[in-house]
Amino acid sequence: MLWSSSPPSTRRTPSPDDNKESVAQLLRWYDTPGLLPPYSRIDPRVKQRERQGSLISLKTVWKLGALLASKSTEMATDFISHHIFGPKRPTWGIEMTIVSSFMRGMARHSSLANLVTLRALMQIGGMAPLPSDALVTPVTFRVKKRNLPGILQEFDEVEDGHRELSGEWVVGRKLWMRLQSEWKAKRELERMRGSTGRDEELSHDGIRRSRERVILFLHGGAYYLCSAATHRLLTIPLSKHANARVFALDYRLAPETRFPGPLHDAVSAYFRLIDDLKIPPENVIVAGDSAGGGLTLALLMYLRDHQFPLPSSAILLSPWVDLTMSCESWESNAEFDVCPAPDPSDHLNPVYCYLGDLGVEKYLTHPYASPLFGRFEGLPPLLIQSGEAEVLRDEITLLAHKATSHGVNVTHELYEDA
Repeated sequence: MLWSSSPPSTRRTPSPDDNKESVAQLLRWYDTPGLLPPYSRIDPRVKQRERQGSLISLKTVWKLGALLASKSTEMATDFISHHIFGPKRPTWGIEMTIVSSFMRGMARHSSLANLVTLRALMQIGGMAPLPSDALVTPVTFRVKKRNLPGILQEFDEVEDGHRELSGEWVVGRKLWMRLQSEWKAKRELERMRGSTGRDEELSHDGIRRSRERVILFLHGGAYYLCSAATHRLLTIPLSKHANARVFALDYRLAPETRFPGPLHDAVSAYFRLIDDLKIPPENVIVAGDSAGGGLTLALLMYLRDHQFPLPSSAILLSPWVDLTMSCESWESNAEFDVCPAPDPSDHLNPVYCYLGDLGVEKYLTHPYASPLFGRFEGLPPLLIQSGEAEVLRDEITLLAHKATSHGVNVTHELYEDA
């Protein structure tokens, strides 16, 4: 029997690794938005509690000191164990052992932090010097009213052209130099021939189409952390390896902006590329990691559902696609992953921060919030990359199976011990 009637604390969540039959059984729970899987770790009846106490108090300082002492001991123990008995995962270096040791169980100490502090700490990564072979250009653009239907209609109707979104263009220096050289050559050709001189060609309908490839990148961070700048360790190599310019978007974060606000920003950025900048949809790739991967799928589904032009493909890096957190790997890989899983009612629980108490009841299984509950027919090809040791492993595996069964061209790469 696949499902047990025993209490959640004593039953094991089936894993897609068990067998093909269990994959089919598990996917049944994701066929109907609104129906909560029996192993959901999010209970819509639970309300998010506010953070208690001040960040600066004697009690907080004492707790912080105790945490640092405990973590120091734990990290020292894992360091010794790594060298005597080997790493917890066969391919781990000492760096991964230390990081995993530090992050393990940190969710239990969320009372010592708030979003302001966490965001400030995360932004330190964005202050690192840029490599000499990359260029980053910060930009802003005004959000237009675009007559968006469906769930975004209410958000679209209030836009008056004054609100701005920011982001940054990321490009490898070699690619930038090539683009500059081509642009100068075509400008000279334009001067000589009187043509447009842009990097474009005539399509069958007589419209000039650019040949340049652009990646729209949506960063991760549980919907309430990080930015385009914090993810340059991803976007710079992505530009180099894909030989494409990357536009990394700073969408609005939770809890200041709840679902579907970030989706509205992603849709606005996409239309900024294809309508305002005249980049053909077939030249656009959408990419995202973790929460940004889920947002990428939500963007694709929204565009398809309302018959808007779709991008050529999408890259999903460890996408978070099930906000119910129902899969077994949330427990089996908890000791390896650096991603903490806060208590459902915790003030830093990302699901509640993103959806809000009322939104958890209304949108928890909505395909634009939890794409694993959606339909995948008609979506462009997907490259899905995930790690064997991460808490998102099982839901990503189910995503690959479901999208493939719906006729999507899927490449799923599962990396050992990652």
